[in-house]
Order: sequence, then C-alpha cells, then structure tokens
Amino acid sequence: MTSSSSPSQDAQRFADPRTESLRADALMEEDVAWSQEIDGDRDGEQFDRSERAALRRVVGLSTELEDVTEVEYRQLRLERVVLVGVWTSGTVQDAENSLAELAALAETAGALVLDGVIQRRDKPDPATYIGSGKAQELRDIVLESGADTVVCDGELSPGQLIHLEDVVKVKVVDRTALILDIFAQHAKSREGKAQVALAQMQYMLPRLRGWGQSLSRQMGGGGGGGMATRGPGETKIETDRRRIREKMAKMRREIAAMKTGREIKRQERRRNKVPSVAIAGYTNAGKSSLLNRLTGAGVLVENALFATLDPTVRRAETPSGRIYTLADTVGFVRHLPHHLVEAFRSTMEEVGDSDLIVHVVDGSHPAPEEQLAAVREVIRDVGAVDVREIVVINKSDAADPLVLQRLLRAERYAIAVSARTGQGIGELLALIDEELPRPEVEVEVLLPYTEGALVSRVHAEGEVLSEEHIPEGTVLKARVHEELAAALAPYVPVAR
Repeated sequence: MTSSSSPSQDAQRFADPRTESLRADALMEEDVAWSQEIDGDRDGEQFDRSERAALRRVVGLSTELEDVTEVEYRQLRLERVVLVGVWTSGTVQDAENSLAELAALAETAGALVLDGVIQRRDKPDPATYIGSGKAQELRDIVLESGADTVVCDGELSPGQLIHLEDVVKVKVVDRTALILDIFAQHAKSREGKAQVALAQMQYMLPRLRGWGQSLSRQMGGGGGGGMATRGPGETKIETDRRRIREKMAKMRREIAAMKTGREIKRQERRRNKVPSVAIAGYTNAGKSSLLNRLTGAGVLVENALFATLDPTVRRAETPSGRIYTLADTVGFVRHLPHHLVEAFRSTMEEVGDSDLIVHVVDGSHPAPEEQLAAVREVIRDVGAVDVREIVVINKSDAADPLVLQRLLRAERYAIAVSARTGQGIGELLALIDEELPRPEVEVEVLLPYTEGALVSRVHAEGEVLSEEHIPEGTVLKARVHEELAAALAPYVPVAR
C-alpha cells in the first residue's frame, strides 16, 4: 500500500512514541496477514506493532476541486468529510476498495472527500470504533484538513457514535446513515419516499439523544400543575420515541396499501402467463442502461450510486417474438442496511416473483466477485434463491480481458456485454429467450377469421411455432398454457 508518509511518521506526528507503543500493544498482539500484504521495515517476520496499529492514509480518495470554475457547477458549500475504516479481515486491497466505495457514496450524497484512513484491528473498538488513542489522532487529522464530518465505513452503535463525536468534536456519520441519506435524495415516487422515511425512522429510533432541559419531566413534581400532573411523568426523549413508533406504524400501513396496486398488476401478468425478467445487480453496474438498450425504455441513466430507486417495468420481446416483462430494480451494495432491505421488501419482490433474474455486474470494477456475493446475499434475503439466474458482465468494453475470462469461467450462465456500445446484446436476448419458461401444451388449430381475439391471445401468451393463412382461417401451431389450450380445444385443423 502506497502512502505519502511512512506509517511510523504518521504515528509520531500525532502522539508521543512511548504512549503510541503502549496503545499498540493493547490493540494488537499478532498480525500475520499484514506482514504478508505490505512491504516495509520488519522486526523479524513481523512489523513493529506501532506501525501495524497506526492509522494509515489511503491515497487517491480526495475529491477536492482545484479548478475554481468547476465549483460553479457544484453546491456552493459542500460538506467536507474524512473517511475512516477498520480493517478486520482480508487483504489491504479489500480494505482500500471498501473505503473507495465509501468515498463514492459520500460524493453521491454531495460531500467533498478530503482524506481517508484505515486502521488494522482484530475487531472494531466497542467504545469509539477505532480506539481512544486513534480517535485522538483522527481529531488531529480533522483539524489539519478542516473537515466538518467524519464518515465511518461500518454501522456504529449509538454508544460508539456518541463517544467518537465527543472526541473528534465534529459530526460523525456511519455507512448506514450515509446510504439512507442518498436514498432520501433519490426517492421520487410516493412509495419510494415512504420506504426511505420508514428506514430512516428505524435507524434513528435507538439513536435519539437528549440534552439538558429536553430530558426534564413533562408531568410530575410537587403538584403545582394541579390534578393529573402528579407522578413520574414522561421525559421528552420518551415522547419522541413514542411519536416515532406511531409514525412508523402509520408508514407501514401506507406502504402495505401501496403494495396492493403493484400486486394486482403482478397477478394480471401471471393470469395472462406473461413471463417476467428482473434486472438485479450492484449499484452503478449499468442496470438502467441495459434496460434501455433491451427495451428503449428511456429510463434515467446516471453515473451515480442508487440513481434508480423506483422499480420500472417495461414490455419486451424476444427474437422469436415471445412477449415478456423486464423490471429494473434498486441497486444493492455491500452491507446494505437491514432497515432498507426491510423497508424496500415490497419493491424487491419484483425479483422474488420473476421467472428469470438478469444479474448485472460491473466488469470494470476492481472486485466484481464481491459485487456478485453482495447481491446474492440480498437475493437470498428476499426469498429468490430458486429463480434461474443469468450473470451479465456489463462494461466489457472497459474491463480487463483477464477479469472477463475469470468471471466467464467461474459462472455457469454468464455472458459479457456492453450496454454502451451494444456489444453482446443480441446474444443476451437469445439467452433470455432460451431460459424463459415455455408453455407446456403444444396445439395445432384452425381458427376462423372471426376469432381474431384468440389469435392475438396465442401470440401474446404462447409461443407460435408456425402460422399459415388459408381460405377457411388461420392455421396455428403453437405452445400454450393449459388455460388457453382449453379455449382452443373446439378448433381442430381440417384436412387440406
């Protein structure tokens, strides 16, 4: 891992070396993984403990603008943030990739990333996430950079949040709150806004804080207020929590009511036996671009995380003429907050109710396998484990050929495409056609020209194998579902 200054210089700049050494001894006893990953000065086969435990700058994360004219196209006062992550397992590259993703999330939320640091620990500190000594060093970095917010790459407990804020003296935000903020900015529909609001309230409820007079009794005391004012009463924070719970209950009822409309549409598609395909994948993998390429839907495409929050369902047609629906869904991300999975469960049901999942992965990403694993974890959460899956490696025009070959070998049903250039789209359409469920009953009928509605149903709901027009009517050979086969039973082909 490269850095502008050595780890020992960073440690010496922020703390007395003897104190630093004591803190390091308490934090870590051994770390074989670190010694395998990073080159540098060694003490025998291991690094000096103070070096291994030090906060390490992650280069290339700053998004500070140097061209003044560019600022005119951005907010006048962007929130200035420092990122901090705790590396507990995996390689140093994994830790840096995770922090780089956090930087992209912060930018999407409208922040200016000034610096990023990671710390090697066996597990996050239960009090301040990074430990009291490192929290003081982080305070020095915040002062040096002029940041007004610290963003942590993990979900902090209420206690960790409070204690870390008390040390660094600026606002502290964790990964969950950051993702919730992005969702709140991008939600457009009434249902999307309600789902985000519910997730935010679930997150906020255990983190309510009260100061000074806000904790005083509303009722109770010496009885100066007369009857019905004596007793322990209710604190302000208790009142806030009760009101939030009431709002959450109301929001859940509203979301359940909105869910009914989408469920009716799904039942109508099922009744008409229209196959459905759901596009799922990591955020910013190119799902909406792929939907537009396949259907010409004209859905918003933006190089930003979570640009799509509201599911879009479009009609599509296979090369053989079969009609199916294609649904664009919300993007997933590593460690997607469970509040969001729960709140967006009704939206994610488009994935669980589909006949086929087109799983889009960014082939140009540094760790596409991690993206695949993160999405499959959420797919399991919504109960879609039995749905057939096609892995679509998007952005193949910008991907490393070796990475493409590795993914194509590892995934059984995989295809490389580029939604931007159109490369591989024809092969993908053919693969979708092949994998969609086919009607089970094969029929051959002669339909009089007066039965045009039945001919249309066969085209819409079945798979036409051949069609011929003769003086008596239309001769159709097709595969259809049982209900339509029963409607066609009175019409049998005549000898010609």
